[in-house]
Amino acid sequence: MKTLFEPHSGRLSVPYQPNEETRLLENPPRFTWMPGQLDNDCYVLQISTSPSFEPGVTRTFKGIPYNLYTPDHVFAPGTYYWRYALMNQSEGEAPTGDLRGRTSWSRIRRFEVPEGLPETPLPGRADRYLNTSASHPRLWLDRSGITAFRERLQREDDDCGWKAFYEKSVVPWLEKPLIPEPKPYPDHKRVASLWRQMYMDCQETLYAIRHLSVAGVILQDDQILAKAKQWLLHAAGWDPEGTTSRDYNDEAAFRMVGALAWGYDWLHDMLSAEEMKLVRSALMRRTEQVAYHVMERSKIHHVPYDSHAVRSLSSVLVPACIAMLHEEPKAQQWLDYTLEYYACLYSPWGGEDGGWAEGPLYWTTGMAFVIDALNLIRNYISIDFYKRPFFARTGDFPLYCSSPDTIRASFGDQSYLGEPVSLKTAFNIRQFAGITGNGLYQWYFEQVAKADKDADSKFYNYGWWDFRFDDMLYRHDYPQIEALAPAIAVWESEGEAIRQSEAGVIEDSERWSKGNNSEEWSREDSVSGTGTIRAVKWFRDIGWVAMHHRMDDPDEHIMMLAKSSPYGSISHSHGDQNGFLLHAFGEPLAIQSGYYIAYGSTMHMNWRRQTRSTNNILIDGHGQYAGKDKVRCIEASGKVEEVQSSQGVGYARMNATDAYFEHVPYLERYVREIFFYDESYFVIVDTVDLAKPARVEWLFHTLHRMKLSGQTFRVAGIKAEMEGRFVYSSSGDLTLSQHNQFTGVDPEEIKELDPQWHLHAETNVARSHRIVTLLVPMKKDENKYVSYFLDDQDHGVHLYFTNGDGKTRSVEVPKAY
Repeated sequence: MKTLFEPHSGRLSVPYQPNEETRLLENPPRFTWMPGQLDNDCYVLQISTSPSFEPGVTRTFKGIPYNLYTPDHVFAPGTYYWRYALMNQSEGEAPTGDLRGRTSWSRIRRFEVPEGLPETPLPGRADRYLNTSASHPRLWLDRSGITAFRERLQREDDDCGWKAFYEKSVVPWLEKPLIPEPKPYPDHKRVASLWRQMYMDCQETLYAIRHLSVAGVILQDDQILAKAKQWLLHAAGWDPEGTTSRDYNDEAAFRMVGALAWGYDWLHDMLSAEEMKLVRSALMRRTEQVAYHVMERSKIHHVPYDSHAVRSLSSVLVPACIAMLHEEPKAQQWLDYTLEYYACLYSPWGGEDGGWAEGPLYWTTGMAFVIDALNLIRNYISIDFYKRPFFARTGDFPLYCSSPDTIRASFGDQSYLGEPVSLKTAFNIRQFAGITGNGLYQWYFEQVAKADKDADSKFYNYGWWDFRFDDMLYRHDYPQIEALAPAIAVWESEGEAIRQSEAGVIEDSERWSKGNNSEEWSREDSVSGTGTIRAVKWFRDIGWVAMHHRMDDPDEHIMMLAKSSPYGSISHSHGDQNGFLLHAFGEPLAIQSGYYIAYGSTMHMNWRRQTRSTNNILIDGHGQYAGKDKVRCIEASGKVEEVQSSQGVGYARMNATDAYFEHVPYLERYVREIFFYDESYFVIVDTVDLAKPARVEWLFHTLHRMKLSGQTFRVAGIKAEMEGRFVYSSSGDLTLSQHNQFTGVDPEEIKELDPQWHLHAETNVARSHRIVTLLVPMKKDENKYVSYFLDDQDHGVHLYFTNGDGKTRSVEVPKAY
C-alpha cells in the first residue's frame, strides 16, 4: 500500500474542510482536500460517526474524480469524522466493498453538524440526469413551455415584455448583414481596441442567433427561422482555432460558444444531418477548448482564483453541455464538473455574507452569467443552487457596497468607473428579489432602472447582454416583488458601555453592542417586509464594511465604505487594504480615482491597482504589493479586526500590516480605525509602528481641486462639500500638497480626460505615528463644522468632538513614544 501524499494547503489552494473549526452553513457539508497526485486522481471518501470508522456507522463513497465532494443526502445533527484515500487507477477499481487498491488513509478530521441548516444535497452522478429530456430545445423552455408561452402571447401580445424584445432585439437582425469572422491582431499582438471589437462582433452574432431562433420557434415564423439558420451556419463556419478561439481571445470564444449552443438547441429539429454535424462539431471543439483550460490548465478545483475560468463555467459549459447532453459523452463529464464546482466551491470570491472580493463590477459580471446558468440548470435538471446560503444573501453586496445613487464609491476594477451604477447590477439584484422576496432588492432595481435610460449605448452593456431578452426571461420565470425603500437604518442592540479599541478606550454616553463578531449577532439582513437596513454592515467574508445614513434619499444619503480584505490585491482587487471611500448628499467626495482605459493598460497597472491611487497611506513613498504574482497579491492582505455599532456610533478597526510587507518590510503595524458619529461626521485614527524611522504620506483623492490651509483640506463639489482636518499628528504638523497627475500613466491613455486631485499629507520622520483626521461632509454651502479639543495629560491623547447639536464624542489615542 502506497502512502498518501497530503500536502499543506497554501493561500491560493482549496482547504482541507470541514474540520474542527468549521462552522457549517448548509447540510450536507462540503468536502475539499488537496489532490493526492496531479493527474488521473480518483478518490474514496469515508464519513462516520465513529472515530475508528466502525463498519455499521460508516459510509464509503468511491470513484470521486476530483478533490471535492458534495453528498447526495442530508446529515442528522451530530459529530462526524472523515478521511479520504487515493485509488490506484492503474489496477482498476476494486470490487464493491474492497478498498485494497488504495493508498493509506488521510488524517482523520472531525466536524459538527448543527440543527436547522439549509438542506442542499447534490444528486449523485448516477441519478443526476434521469429526468432530463433528450428532445430540444432545453435552454430556458422545453416544448411544453414553448406551447404554453405561445398561448400566453395569443391572449396578451406583450406578455413578459415580448413586444420590446421582438421589435428591438429580433427585427433588426432580419436586415443586418452577416458579421464577418474577425481578423487577427496586427502581427498577432493584442490591441485593446481590436480585442474589444472582436468580442463585440461575437456578442452581436450571439444576439442574432439566440434572438432569431427563440422568436422564430415561438412564433412559428419561417422567415425568422430561415434567417436564424443562416446566421448559425455562418458562425459555425468560423475557424475554432482562429481569432475567436479560447487562447486567442477568450471573451470572443465565450460568446461564440453561447451563440452556437442556443442555435443548435433551438434550431435542432430544423437542421439537416450535415448541418447538425457542422454546428455540433464546432460547438464541441470550442467547448472542449474552454473545458481543457478550466479543468487541466487553470485547475480551478485546486486553485479557484481565476476570474475568467470560473465565469466560463456559467457562460460556456452550462449552456453548451446542456445543449449536447445525451449526444456527446464529454458534455456530461464537463457538466458534472460544473455542477460539482457550483455545489462545493462556489463562490471563491465570497462566502456566507454574500460578498464579492473583486468588487461590484465583477459581482455584476459573475452574477449575470451564473444567474443565467443556474436558471438553465433549475429548469432542465431540477437542481436549485439558489437554496445555497451565498445566493440567499449576495443581493446585500450591491445594496450596501454599490448603492444605487453612488458614483466612484466602491472598490475593484470597474469599466463603468465614473458613471452611475450599472443597469445590469440592478437586473441581477432583481433576480434575487424574485428568489428571496426581498423588497429592498426590488427597490434597488427600480431606482437604477428609473435613472438609466440609455443603457444599450454603453459598450460595457451592449457588448455583454441584451436587457430586453433578460427582462423577458425574468418576467416569465419569476414573480413581481413589491419594492421597499430602505427608510430605516437600525443600530445593534445595546451592550457594554466602554469597549477597548486599538486606539484606546472609546468613551461614550451611548452603550456599545456586543458587536458583529459575537455569536449572538443576527445574520438575517435586509429582512423582507420591513424596509430596514443596517446602519453598519460588515461583510466578513471579504473584509468590507459599509456605513449608511438615509440610503433611501440621495439628497440625504451618507455612505462610507472601507476595506481590508483577506483577498489582498488578487485578480480584480487592488492594493487598497485599509482604504475608504465617501459619498454624501449626491456627491462623490473621497473617490475611487482614475479611469477605466483597459485591463492591463498603464492606467490600470500603474495607477488604479496601486496604493497611491487610493485613500490610504504610503510609507517612505511605498504602498502595498499589487503586481502580477498571484501568491504575493493574496499575501498582501488585510483584516477587519472589529466592527461595532450602537445608536449614533459606527466603528471599524482594520489592519493592513501584511499588505505592505513586500515594499516596507520594516513596518510592524498599520491599523486604521473609522468612527461614524451621529450620522454626520467621521474620525479616522491611523496607527503606524515601524522598526526604523520613516515618513508617512496620508492620501486622499477627489474630483475637485481642494482648498488647503494649515492642517485642513476642503472639497467643494457640485452638490456637497467636505472639510478634512488633521486634528492630531504625533510627529508634528503634516505638510499638505496636492496635484492632478496620474503617476506612471501613458499620457496618450488619458488625453482629453478630466483631471482629478490627489492630496498628499506628509508627516515628519518617526518610528511611530498616530494621525487623527476629522472628515465632515455637508451639503453645498451648508458651512457647518464639528468643534474639537485635545487633552494629553496622561499616557493617552484624549480628543473630544462636538457637533452642531451640542453632542460630544471622545476618542483616546495612546501616545507614540
